[in-house]
Amino acid sequence: MATIVNSTSTSTRDKLVRAREAASRLAQFSTAEKDVVLLSIAEAIEANAKSILEANHEDVENSGLTGAMRDRLLLNPNRIAEMARGVREVASLPDPIDQTLAEFTRPNGLRIRKLRVPLGVVGIIYESRPNVTVDTVALTLKTGNAIVLRGGKEAARSNQRLVEIMAAVSGVPTGAIEVLDSSTRDSVRELIQARGLVDVIIPRGGAQLISFVVENSVVPVIETGAGNCHIFVDETADFEMADRIVINAKTQRPSVCNAAEKLLVHERVAAEYVPRIVRKLIEAGAEVRGDAEACRLAAGMDVRLAEAPDWDEEYLRLCMAIRVVADVGEAIAHINRHSTKHSEAIITADDARAHQFLRQVDSAVVYWNASTRFTDGGEFGMGAEMGVSTQKLHCRGPFALEELTSTKYEIVGTGQVR
Repeated sequence: MATIVNSTSTSTRDKLVRAREAASRLAQFSTAEKDVVLLSIAEAIEANAKSILEANHEDVENSGLTGAMRDRLLLNPNRIAEMARGVREVASLPDPIDQTLAEFTRPNGLRIRKLRVPLGVVGIIYESRPNVTVDTVALTLKTGNAIVLRGGKEAARSNQRLVEIMAAVSGVPTGAIEVLDSSTRDSVRELIQARGLVDVIIPRGGAQLISFVVENSVVPVIETGAGNCHIFVDETADFEMADRIVINAKTQRPSVCNAAEKLLVHERVAAEYVPRIVRKLIEAGAEVRGDAEACRLAAGMDVRLAEAPDWDEEYLRLCMAIRVVADVGEAIAHINRHSTKHSEAIITADDARAHQFLRQVDSAVVYWNASTRFTDGGEFGMGAEMGVSTQKLHCRGPFALEELTSTKYEIVGTGQVR
């Protein structure tokens, strides 16, 4: 049974040392042992739903957050059940650890095997969403990694209670799940400077948080994305399809990184489509901004003229900016200049333009006739996810079990010397 230590009563370094020791033990766990632990964690979360909700209620009431940001923090019975379901789903997935990636024999008789191994100690820095606490713990335990969590101060009680519950499960090594004090930034600085104790840092949150970690960490960083996501409505688009996709991508959950923030419309259909979609967005409760042409076409409706910073901003709320473009080439150029390299979509009936968009847009995930809201580990069949990586090294797009591994070579000889 793990020992529960309050997140503020032990130094960050002590927690990191414990995590390093736990990582060595976790790396030796069999798939069966890890799955038993995960299934027990799912049961423990369900059994302790009342205390989780009480802790979360305190967080929500003291957060001062409103609207979409408050929703990110909020837990309810359905969301707790979804957490437990996600843990069970991770337990059911194939274990990538010890998977053979390549195996061959050299002319000198050396037998070489390349296999997947755990990363070691994973540090994650994130904001607002307590479900991230559970998702990331499930993924790291499944891959034999220890995890150090530094959540936002607005979710401190929720995160602490969740970690207490998960760390107390039989079979979880002491130190395998550590949570850091979130009352100051000191713990962030200590975590990102802990080279040798922590193997990788994953920042998950807004652009400011991610930039701070990337610019100041001496530990390798896997950058997860702010999501300034775009949809381009081509002149051949089916308007009914476009309506469904745009409204879903913007309004279904506007506070998440895969929600669409910008809409580009081909100039040949803009006179018809811009007023149509503006009306639907406003009816859905969204604020609408637009370039000069979009504002002209939506005259008489409540559309604010977009300013230069709008095209780079991740709104994370019910707000969308619209720009009229000459063709698919201009749409691609705009996206590659302003996007955060997360998720972009084209709505078109033209195969050639679709393939041009898919090949030339430089983002982690690119869609043809589908909502950007599908950029998610669960939707891709990966179970939960650590986040969506917008960089190109180590991993890109939703990353889950396989991306939480590194590789090593095992070489068997019969006395060979060089």
